[in-house]
Amino acid sequence: MKKIAIIGAGISGLFIANLFKRSSNYQITLYEKSHSIDLDAGYGIQLSVNSVNLLNQIGFDKFKNDQKFNPDIINFYSIKSSNKICDLNISDFNSTDCKYTTLKRSELVKFLKTDLENLIQTNHSISKVEQQNQKIQLTFENNETSECDYLIISDGVFSKSKSLILKNQIAPRYNKTIAIRGTLPCSQKIDCRNISLFLGPDFHYVIYPVNQNRDLNFIAIMKYKLNKEEQKNHSLFNDGNFIKRVLNNVPIEMREFLDEIKKLKIFPVFVSDSFSQTKNKNMHLIGDAFFAFPPSFAQGASQSIESAYELFLSIENKTEGNFLRNRVNKTRMVNNRSKFNQFAFHLSNPLTNFLRNIFLKRLVKNKRFLENYLGKIYKN
Repeated sequence: MKKIAIIGAGISGLFIANLFKRSSNYQITLYEKSHSIDLDAGYGIQLSVNSVNLLNQIGFDKFKNDQKFNPDIINFYSIKSSNKICDLNISDFNSTDCKYTTLKRSELVKFLKTDLENLIQTNHSISKVEQQNQKIQLTFENNETSECDYLIISDGVFSKSKSLILKNQIAPRYNKTIAIRGTLPCSQKIDCRNISLFLGPDFHYVIYPVNQNRDLNFIAIMKYKLNKEEQKNHSLFNDGNFIKRVLNNVPIEMREFLDEIKKLKIFPVFVSDSFSQTKNKNMHLIGDAFFAFPPSFAQGASQSIESAYELFLSIENKTEGNFLRNRVNKTRMVNNRSKFNQFAFHLSNPLTNFLRNIFLKRLVKNKRFLENYLGKIYKN
């Protein structure tokens, strides 16, 4: 029986733990540095059909329907004029059992950890990782030690485990944008059954339902300069004066929503510039620890799930050498589309905006383009 240690109880760590748990060939322990698993109820996520298909293998198709939603359309709007530019029918990529899905992150995490309670150890922050022959020795800040055959690192974009292994060779980069997130009640001003994407100069925001009650998730991405000290100052993003200063920079046309947003949070967006690769064949990175995308393609959660599944198969089939090559190819594709989306969403010149909108109207109805641009991502 192989011992597997998973660092980080986020979506990717919980999902891969579920996959290994189905086999008697593995003994799994999942380590989480916090005293409990984060169940922030106000944070919505989008799951495209590539990840829903994989989640269904562990019973997501039987997950309570009232806590998830299946939007059919992405509506594109101009922030400046509030006019609708066009719409994209994302349901074209659906199948009977796999549909584009939105829900609260907390609901997905609850589902993923349901059968893992006795495998999760909280308050375990790693302090040392050592390779001894074919075994890996883990030491935690509480002085506990553990030995495993495989180490899977899934503790996020600021992965401490990755830093210990790679000696801080690869660090995330501030994306020169900040995210504003929160929740909104359904109202007549918003399409509460679909995804609404508003495009503006150096700014875009997205509103979408997260359950059958049509509670709405709000997420905005805004270009914003932060010096190095501000990027490191995590308390800054809870400072009332700083939050007020940020909100004063949002487009006037969007401010009608500000008074309605609940559980408002602001945080800097950090992304990866290169891929992290360990020298040890029995140590692997998945999720944001492997690569963090710009949040403009709504693939963060889906790619975390997909990378976890690919790693599980490679360990099961003893083809670990193929995992990195396949994951790098898919990651490059998603990252390029994410960066292009952000560029296109944030155009500020009126002429380029006009041209972009013309192209958008044509491209969202072009099946060949959509199959290439979205289909290659949504299909595993």
